[in-house]
Amino acid sequence: MKFNPVEQEAIVLNAIWLMIDEIVNFAIFMPIGAKTEDVALMPRTSETRQIAHILLGDFLSPLVSRGKDDLPFGLPKPPRESRQSDFSFLFYLRRIAADPQLGNETAALAPIVEAFSAWLEQDTHIEKVWLPSIEVEVDLDIARMTWIKICADIGKHSFARLEGNVRKIVDILQAHGKSIDEGMGYTVLPEFWEWFHDHLFAYHLSTIAEFLNNIRWAIYEYLRPEFSRAYHVTGIVSGAEMYAFHYPDGIEAPLAKTMYWGLMNMVRAKPYFPRFTVTSSLKSRF
Repeated sequence: MKFNPVEQEAIVLNAIWLMIDEIVNFAIFMPIGAKTEDVALMPRTSETRQIAHILLGDFLSPLVSRGKDDLPFGLPKPPRESRQSDFSFLFYLRRIAADPQLGNETAALAPIVEAFSAWLEQDTHIEKVWLPSIEVEVDLDIARMTWIKICADIGKHSFARLEGNVRKIVDILQAHGKSIDEGMGYTVLPEFWEWFHDHLFAYHLSTIAEFLNNIRWAIYEYLRPEFSRAYHVTGIVSGAEMYAFHYPDGIEAPLAKTMYWGLMNMVRAKPYFPRFTVTSSLKSRF
């Protein structure tokens, strides 16, 4: 299937908005009440925290097409020497901010995408990581995006499907002066999960949700002028207003029309999670 740039943008924004909706919602998190500043966002259970981590791993993974060289929807691949966050859906948001198709004003979108990317790529220093199964204690410096993605896979798969992540853990320890073999790497998986999911991810989850929610609101603000242009009332039935959307020039493929219509309906409904800012006490460590 071939799609032009405006069709690709509608598809990408629809996908990203839906992915954020799956992570930042009131099924995953407890209600925040009337307070929207200095917030500590709490997952409902340890299971919903794990679900959020797995879904975030999907958002932060590169787009692939199994068995094919071309990516779905004709989307471009990031250059081989790109920054780490380019191998995620943030790459496509960055492209939209630089060359918007459905709107003109990306002043709200560009800085939040850049801020989240920089945060993910930052190395974090974790002191005295104790891995009892291999009797290793080590101070680790790991980019947040690296351990987030490793733990997302650990949370999703059995150990039998984690060979690539085991290799990454072996390489991380090797880079910090601790040599282990791959068999020991499998042994350490539960301990890596405990350190980085149960402790670091739990600590950072409020901040991650704030970033994602700000991206969702920035997409909404970017698309509001297009919604105002496209929306029109087609009639009244039993007191209810019927409506439709005028497609922009270039939206021709049936799939692109479906994605555009869904995107405009999301703008019509507005993001259901309020804007909020996280307490500084959850932003000062790791």
